[in-house]
Amino acid sequence: MTDLREIAAIDFETANEKFSSACSLGIAIIRDYEIVKTRYWLMKPPEPYFRPFNVRLHGINEVIVEKKPEFYRIWPSIKKNLEGRIVIAHNAMFDISVLKSLLNVYQIEYPDIIYACTVNLARKVWIGLENYKLNTISEFLNIDFKHHNACEDARACASIAIEAAKKLNASDFLDLFTKTETDLKKMERDFVKLYYS
Repeated sequence: MTDLREIAAIDFETANEKFSSACSLGIAIIRDYEIVKTRYWLMKPPEPYFRPFNVRLHGINEVIVEKKPEFYRIWPSIKKNLEGRIVIAHNAMFDISVLKSLLNVYQIEYPDIIYACTVNLARKVWIGLENYKLNTISEFLNIDFKHHNACEDARACASIAIEAAKKLNASDFLDLFTKTETDLKKMERDFVKLYYS
């Protein structure tokens, strides 16, 4: 059962152009419009290739994750933080595709997850911004964070949802998504592209 007072904001960073190449994950838990917990994991991707472009973005490379666990070993802890909560991400299509790809690679059963995208949410709450990238909205809302650190990005995503709820005086997050006509989707097994463009 989903608790409408609680949301889990997630952010993945990847080693290369494969969705399954996650090398870090951040989660920020919101309860009653406050961030009450953050979690951060470094993980060893299924394949060891790190694209230089990705390394420049997040600063994680082969050496840093060499002795870190693979996704399947930390999945029980991750799952505990996601199940029973609405999951949000900034550009959720990317982060949910990463999660699906990892679950597919390691042949793990899909959890019962409902998710929403804060890019879509922000477009409806703050009309007319130059763009709706995480750093642009964060600067607009005076949210201080270090971009492309998965934990910091998850915290910024959570803060956007909190500020949106406060602005619209939403009674809970379901009310927020209803007022903004933001889609809530169920994560289901389907074809996930291995690569992103």
